[in-house]
Amino acid sequence: MITHIVLFKLAEPTDENLAVTRNKLLSMDGKIDMLRHLEVGVDMIRSERSYDIALTTRFESLEDLQAYQIHPYHAGEVIPHMKSVCSSIVAVDYEN
Repeated sequence: MITHIVLFKLAEPTDENLAVTRNKLLSMDGKIDMLRHLEVGVDMIRSERSYDIALTTRFESLEDLQAYQIHPYHAGEVIPHMKSVCSSIVAVDYEN
């Protein structure tokens, strides 16, 4: 199993922007076959070092993760939105 975690810092972390962005990430559920797990959380503490939204996804294999990266819905809908609202994006991928 491959876990893919992405942290997003929004340029303008208003309640509305957080909700819209969380919903955009959650909209991948059911649209991308290779997703085995999808979880989205909004930061509660909002400290200076905090990121605003965390995305955790899981895949059966590295090949599935790579296919997800170029999936039309992810690449055409989700990534453009995230790039338009985020000031910073970091990720980690690991096998478990």
